Amino acid sequence: MDMGNNVAIGIQDFAKLRGQNYFYIDKTFFIKEWWESGDDVTLITRPRRFGKTLNMSMIEEFFSVNYAGRGDLFDGLSIWKDEKYRNLQGTYPVISLSFANVKENNYESAKLRIYQLLMELYDKNNYLLNSGLLTANEKEYYLSIKTDMKEVDATIAIYKMADFLSRYYKKKTIILLDEYDTPMQEAYVHGYWDELVFFIRNLFHSAFKTNPYMERGIMTGITRVSKESVFSDLNNLEVVTTTSNKYAKAFGFTEEEVFLALDVCGLGKEKEKVKDWYDGFVFGEQEDIYNPWSILNFLNKGKYEIYWANTSSNSLVSKLIREGGEEIKQSMEQLLKGERLFYPIDEQIVYNQLDNNEEAVWSLLVASGYLKILDYEEIDIVEKLPDYELTITNKEVLFMFRNMVSGWFTPAKSSYHGFLKSMLANDLEIMNKYMNNIVLQTFSYFDTGNGVLGDEPERFYHGFVLGLLVDLRGDYVITSNRESGYGRYDVMLEPLDKNKDAFILEFKVHNPKNEKSMEETVEKALLQIEEKQYEANLISKGISKDRIRKYGFAFKGKNVLIG
Repeated sequence: MDMGNNVAIGIQDFAKLRGQNYFYIDKTFFIKEWWESGDDVTLITRPRRFGKTLNMSMIEEFFSVNYAGRGDLFDGLSIWKDEKYRNLQGTYPVISLSFANVKENNYESAKLRIYQLLMELYDKNNYLLNSGLLTANEKEYYLSIKTDMKEVDATIAIYKMADFLSRYYKKKTIILLDEYDTPMQEAYVHGYWDELVFFIRNLFHSAFKTNPYMERGIMTGITRVSKESVFSDLNNLEVVTTTSNKYAKAFGFTEEEVFLALDVCGLGKEKEKVKDWYDGFVFGEQEDIYNPWSILNFLNKGKYEIYWANTSSNSLVSKLIREGGEEIKQSMEQLLKGERLFYPIDEQIVYNQLDNNEEAVWSLLVASGYLKILDYEEIDIVEKLPDYELTITNKEVLFMFRNMVSGWFTPAKSSYHGFLKSMLANDLEIMNKYMNNIVLQTFSYFDTGNGVLGDEPERFYHGFVLGLLVDLRGDYVITSNRESGYGRYDVMLEPLDKNKDAFILEFKVHNPKNEKSMEETVEKALLQIEEKQYEANLISKGISKDRIRKYGFAFKGKNVLIG
């Protein structure tokens, strides 16, 4: 470990980090581990900000001919102790690309951004035009790599550059592609998945499959996009996910590394609290992995804050949970209470199934680092996915989820807090006023637009329950859809202080065929509370009947009536 002079935040260029003598935890053993694996093409998936980009920069600057003679960057690190690798440094042509900034809201813009990256690659190597190696036709192709190029020319651009570099340096080319799946996540969010996948599949096929000029390749990303989507014919692909033992210590900080860093920085007394906040990631069988971004920020600032989880990258997670159906929100309720889930996980993420496949949602949350795997079911049935035991990764992620849920009600923040106060004060008139404002401002926010008719109230009310869980967690135990008496209640608020009032809330959608008015719907909800004896659980816990308040909620479109 090289502590350097100080902790710098956000530096992803290995040469800059080493050249300025900034804090660095030695991960150069990854170079040797990867090279000696002999794998043709390696796909490594890790959550964001786990050092993928820095490691790719390290690989490039170790092997690239453009860094020949730069052994000073590696002097004192583990890789430099091996003479074989000292002789390898700076001896290969390298193509290094990153899709990290391909975050467009439509297909044409995304394709244009990739075209710009390819054009930059060609501009950087334009010495090849005057090398005497290229034929007239090859020069014509080289000069055609512009933002208005044909799509068919773009899809073979990496392949052709590998060819040109290999002939010039008389050595096959190493190809590095960082954040390969960023465009695909954006394509899912903005609805141009099918168009982009067709283009990406052809690009990857020529670059990584049918490329005799490639020595080896690495791709990194957050998720393992399904083979059928983009890797359908890449049978030379070695996939290393978070459940793999391979490279388990190469990305992220181990506990030993973190504790040593805390000691060196004079923060040794904070070890247990740092562990509680930022530990929890598991790669393969390697437990106690820490997120580098959070640790570096803590070392720099000395404050416990939401660092890693507090970015705009949470928008996809928020969308999937907010717009998800009843089961997803109820599972989220369990997680926020510290409980565990048991779900089958498929590490191959099928983005276009996220809208209607709950397993795909939890798989994405695991791959992205928001949930960790505690245990899994060992099975012999090939067709069945094993069940995994899941929980929220650590305190930082828990606080992120709480903030995320609170953020859902930001458009109606004053009304939301007004409703809570009026409910606790038993002011029915004000409750109705505020609840109608909340529904008006947030109702459609919980609806994907793809749900079946009448599904929106369910999505809203389960999201509302999560809001109650987050905002009243210090005073109430909040549960939903649990058995009590002779049925399953919608929402129950059990006070931690038994001298305070308890609440039972029942939600019903107005059915004009059976109910003449919303008032009648409210009465049906209240009658159900009584007939099913939902108060039984509260009474059994010592809460007197006169301290149990019952409310019926009737929904009709964006109108609500509470009684």
